[in-house]
Amino acid sequence: MTREIIIAPSILAADFVRLGEEVTAIDTAGADWIHCDVMDGHFVPNISFGADVIKSIRPLTKKTFDVHLMIAPVDPYLEAFAKAGADVITVHAEAGAHLDRSLQAIRALGKKAGVSLCPATPESAIEYVLDRLDLVLVMTVNPGFGGQSFLESQLEKIARLRSMIGERLIRLEVDGGVTRDNAAAVAAAGADTLVAGSAVFRGKSNADYADNIAAIRVAAESGRVPRESSVQPGRAGERVRAR
Repeated sequence: MTREIIIAPSILAADFVRLGEEVTAIDTAGADWIHCDVMDGHFVPNISFGADVIKSIRPLTKKTFDVHLMIAPVDPYLEAFAKAGADVITVHAEAGAHLDRSLQAIRALGKKAGVSLCPATPESAIEYVLDRLDLVLVMTVNPGFGGQSFLESQLEKIARLRSMIGERLIRLEVDGGVTRDNAAAVAAAGADTLVAGSAVFRGKSNADYADNIAAIRVAAESGRVPRESSVQPGRAGERVRAR
C-alpha cells in the first residue's frame, strides 16, 4: 500500500530559546507532523525535555504531535505524555520487558501506538505485536544525540519491515541523519514518514525551513518505486529500483 509521504521535523534541533516560535515556523513551513524526541539520560546518554514542554507548545499548532519516548521505564509516564497532547506515542522495543503491555496502555489512553528499533535490534523483535501498532520507527542513528550521520546498514531493515507490514495500516518511520541527499533511498526502501532535525532547521528564516522541508519531500517522492516492484535497498542518496 502506497501512502503519502509525511515529513516530521524534530524539535530537538530547534532553538530552545525560542521554541514556541520554532514550532510555529515549521508548522507554516509545511511540516506534516511535529516530532518530539524525549530523552531521559538513562536509556540514552542525553536529556532533552519532558511532558510539560510538550504541553506548553501543544496550543501552538494543530499538527500531529509524534512523541518518541527514549526513556526507561516507560509505562509510568505514558499517561502524562498522553495528557500533554501527544497524538502518537512511540516506545522502544528495548526499553522494557513487556512491550505488548505498553502498547495496550497507549491504545487504552486513546493514542496511536508506535514502537522504535535501535540499529542493532532486528525487526523480528516486533513480529508478534504488529497488530497493536500504528507506526514502526527505525532508528538510523544510535539514539541519544542529534546531528549524527545516517547508518546505511538500516536500509535493509527498512525494506524487511515494509515486507513484514504488508497491507497493514502501519506507518513506517525513519529517524536519524535524514537529509535531502538520502531521502530517496529511505523512501525507496519503504519508509513513508521521515523525521529530520538538522536538515530542516538549517537556516535562519521560515523560508529556509520551507525550502528544506520541500527538498526532503521531493527527494523522498522521487525515490519511490511502484508497489508491484520488489524493493532493493541501496546506498543513501541513490534511487533504489527493483532489479
